[in-house]
Amino acid sequence: MGRRTYGATCALIGALLSAGCVVSVGGVPSTAEPPRSDVRAGVVEVMGSDGGEVDQLAANALADLQDFWDEQLPQVFGSDFEPLSGGFFSVDPDDVDPAVYPQGAGCGTDPRDVEDNAFYCQAEGVANSDSISWDRAFLAELADGSGRFLPALVMAHEFGHAIQSRVGYPRTSILTETQADCLAGAWTAWVADGEAEHTRIRESELDQVLGGYLQLRDPVGTGQRNDQAHGSFFDRVSAFQEGFDAGTEACRDDFGPTRPFTQAEFLRDEDLASGGDAPYPEVGTLAASSLPEFWTRAFDEVLDGEFDPPALEPFDGSPPACADDPDLDLVACPGEGVVGYDDTDLARPLYDEIGDFAVLTAVSLPYALVARDQLGLSTDDDDARRSAICLTGWYAAAVADGELSGIVISPGDVDESVQFLLTRARDEAVLPGLDISGFELVDLFRAGFLEGASACSVGA
Repeated sequence: MGRRTYGATCALIGALLSAGCVVSVGGVPSTAEPPRSDVRAGVVEVMGSDGGEVDQLAANALADLQDFWDEQLPQVFGSDFEPLSGGFFSVDPDDVDPAVYPQGAGCGTDPRDVEDNAFYCQAEGVANSDSISWDRAFLAELADGSGRFLPALVMAHEFGHAIQSRVGYPRTSILTETQADCLAGAWTAWVADGEAEHTRIRESELDQVLGGYLQLRDPVGTGQRNDQAHGSFFDRVSAFQEGFDAGTEACRDDFGPTRPFTQAEFLRDEDLASGGDAPYPEVGTLAASSLPEFWTRAFDEVLDGEFDPPALEPFDGSPPACADDPDLDLVACPGEGVVGYDDTDLARPLYDEIGDFAVLTAVSLPYALVARDQLGLSTDDDDARRSAICLTGWYAAAVADGELSGIVISPGDVDESVQFLLTRARDEAVLPGLDISGFELVDLFRAGFLEGASACSVGA
């Protein structure tokens, strides 16, 4: 999802079509309940609308977004909300009647060039400035497989850019885009609380929303300084969750030049070719070296203790005898000093389907439970499982920050952690008895990654 700010980056109308001004939109899946009531015709005027479901969902969201920002902008930013002056434009690029768009779509764009896109645009002296445009055929295609909330989330992100145009943009593209994700998250929380008149989403559907951000991330290996950078999967999910959890104030305050990002460029051609993954035989070696080093340092430097590293035992289908359940893929046996993981049913599939750091993330979970045992804390209840996820975020941050010897983070690695948490972490064979959503799992991991042990209930 993107924005167009002409005058600064695209001064001429001819530049409206340049690649530097257009950012494609990925799909964000959800299957939200039907709206409470569709917004009445004329309340939100959508130029070119076909009256179909996608445009109705977009109009519903836009009406609710105007209500939300009419309240939030004075409270949080100290200025009254001025509705978008340039309007809203729905386009089917394969079926355009030029007479419907006498001045083009947003900022005079040829409607056919809205294909596979959605954008906010702003430009002085240009027709249809301060507007949002979208390809309804593209959104419909994504919504068919991704759920009814997609058009609403797209509108929320683009409306975030409209808010930035009123209060000021951050200094870089990646800050601008992730702040818009944050603003969309704050609005989504308002919707989830039942405050919106026309838009609904159930809390359980937030897992699908987060999963959809995998499609919205930049290509792995895109640099943070790229002038169209939007952020990694983790960066975008983290920003959305921050807005959802902490509200619009966090979006205002936490998107300055010191904000951390995990997005990074590949430094070597061979890493680009491999996607940054180590050969599979090396992954177990990396786990066996990095986890003991991390926990030894954590106990020594933060937790005021001495860590006794457990033996790390991969297995094929049959866990160590100390396991409580023969069907487990991850095993923590603190009394025996053993951590095990199923190489066949878990580790190798994770590597093939997601990547090497998904494997390290999984193996970190039982390792964290053993660490909790050595701290005199529980290992088999819900608090322990939540803490282990958070502590795994702390471990991932240490890897990302280059604090451990012999292991180097690659672009996209932390994204792999999020993918694992959303797709496999709630399996009974991985963390049995875990009764929380994927949204909560990622939130716990994010807390550990950003805040360290203090967020993870281990007394630091």
